[in-house]
Amino acid sequence: MSNVYDNILGLIGNTPMVKLNTVTKDIPATVYAKLESYNPGHSTKDRIALHIIENAEQKGLLKEDSVVVETTSGNTGFSIAMVCIIKGYKCILAVSDKTKPEKIAYLKALGATVYICPANVAAHDPRSYYEVAKRIASETPNSVYINQYFNELNIDAHYQTTGPEIWEQTEGKVTHLFACTGTGGTLSGSGKFLKEKNPNIKIIGVDADGSILKSYHETGEIHKEDVHPYQIEGMGKNLIPAALLFDKVDEFVRVNDEMSAYRTREIALKEAIMGGYTTGAVTQALIQYSQSHELTKDDIIVLIFPDHGSRYITKVYSDKWMAEQGFVNNCVHNYDEVFKTEFIK
Repeated sequence: MSNVYDNILGLIGNTPMVKLNTVTKDIPATVYAKLESYNPGHSTKDRIALHIIENAEQKGLLKEDSVVVETTSGNTGFSIAMVCIIKGYKCILAVSDKTKPEKIAYLKALGATVYICPANVAAHDPRSYYEVAKRIASETPNSVYINQYFNELNIDAHYQTTGPEIWEQTEGKVTHLFACTGTGGTLSGSGKFLKEKNPNIKIIGVDADGSILKSYHETGEIHKEDVHPYQIEGMGKNLIPAALLFDKVDEFVRVNDEMSAYRTREIALKEAIMGGYTTGAVTQALIQYSQSHELTKDDIIVLIFPDHGSRYITKVYSDKWMAEQGFVNNCVHNYDEVFKTEFIK
């Protein structure tokens, strides 16, 4: 029988790529979006959850009554919880209070125990979701801490899967790869593989306005003045993840909340792709990049769209939320009228 699997984990990977035809029409290059929402957990994090957990099994670290603990902005947690159900493990997750309620509801629906931690504290603060997850793992018998930010297997998962898929799907013709950076695993693993195939491929990281990654890449120093609150989930950091291989990145592009939000909604409206907030961020990064770099009709650009927009319905796809951020009235594209709702009285 074809296209039949023993369980949901068999659907992880081999995600499709789709050509963007409208949003990037002013860019001479051919632009493809790699739709990681086609993973069963609707995000690229399925890849690392399965890879890291199966590696722990091979090493004998996970047993029948084991507990898997992790720090997450939502997507990794969902993927881990999904894998844990199939594998038979318990799951404990620490998330920041920047995580929207619907994401937390997803995690709890898959049986995870969730700890909500303040987002606007230093990474080493005992209340941060990094430190809370570490503490829980140390206090919980027979537990394994995934530690995606500092786990080399995060990189390896994408080196083994995402990078080769992009190379094969473009028949080795890819010239640029754009990916958002949170843990850095997607960008680093994919970039490492592609650079080995062709060192001339440009690997472009997308950073958030409010994060330290871009300036650290450029100066080798942490600039604390760069840090301020921002809304894009799962992107940017106030620490330096070991899973981010800066030497594999040619350049970082920094994008802000507002333009990324508009771009996310534009992609849904014009390409019929309901992507997450980072979908808009990575596309906005390409548009900014194209304004300062010469791209040609021979270039083949791949954007990694990390997850699905269903987890952002009360955020970037919400008129109310957009208005609360002050985004709707300042929309330079004036698309906000499209999203107005008419009430019949």
